[in-house]
This record gives sequence, structure tokens and C-alpha cells, in this order.
Amino acid sequence: MAIHELFPYLHVSDAARAIDFYTQVFGVKEKFRLTEPGGRIGHAELDFNGATLMLSDEYPEMNIRGADKFEGTAVSLHIHVDDADALIAKAVAAGATLLMAPQDAFYGERSGVVRDPFGHRWNIGHSIEDVAPEEMQRRYDKLMGS
Repeated sequence: MAIHELFPYLHVSDAARAIDFYTQVFGVKEKFRLTEPGGRIGHAELDFNGATLMLSDEYPEMNIRGADKFEGTAVSLHIHVDDADALIAKAVAAGATLLMAPQDAFYGERSGVVRDPFGHRWNIGHSIEDVAPEEMQRRYDKLMGS
């Protein structure tokens, strides 16, 4: 069996507000949403320049809860952009929490980390150099003191 695509699927406490946040901050387009008569969003899709992010409101009756209900998250979304510093600043101005200020990393990327208002962790970076895997391992070993 072939895998054709992998879609991140986020559950949030307020999907309509999350869609507004993601479209405003990341400049993505909403593809569509399916809304229940009471207003709860059962499914929505956002176009991240050809990559699809799916999201929905919480469904506590099915034990589906947003990341903001937990102390942390087991998942990070990593996106590459033209200017990580600018996008991180924009996300923070729109209500994200800065977890790690942008900095140059051993693997050839300048990146930082924010937690969006819905509890999801975003690594935001841009390339500063091409680093071969062997060189990346050498730098990692040095960083780890081995």
C-alpha cells in the first residue's frame, strides 16, 4: 500500500478563531470548513502554500481536546519561511507566546519557537546555509560535548 500524503490535523478550543489566527499570521488560505448548526467546526482545511493543515473544534464527547488543555504538547509543527524573525514577531504580536527567540542553529537554519494561542507549538525557521548530514552530526556531537 502506498502512502500518498500526510496531513497534520489540529484540534483547538475555538476553530473559527484559530483559522483567523493562522490566516492572519501565516498568510495562508482557508480551503473550506464544515460547520454544525450550533457553530462548532467539525472540519476545516487551510492551504499552507500547497501543504494542507486540517483542524477542528474540540469534541469532548469523543475525548478530542485541544493542546491548550495539557501542560505541553507532544507535537511541533515546523515551517520554513523567508524571514523567521519577522514571522515570529508577527505571531507574538497576534497573541502567540515566544518559547525560544530566533537564533542561528548548527543545522543551517535560523529558527525560533512560539506556542499559538491554542496550545500548539510552531518551530519557524529559514535556511542560512546548506549543511551535509555528516557535518551536521559533527556539529551536533560538538554541541553535545561528545
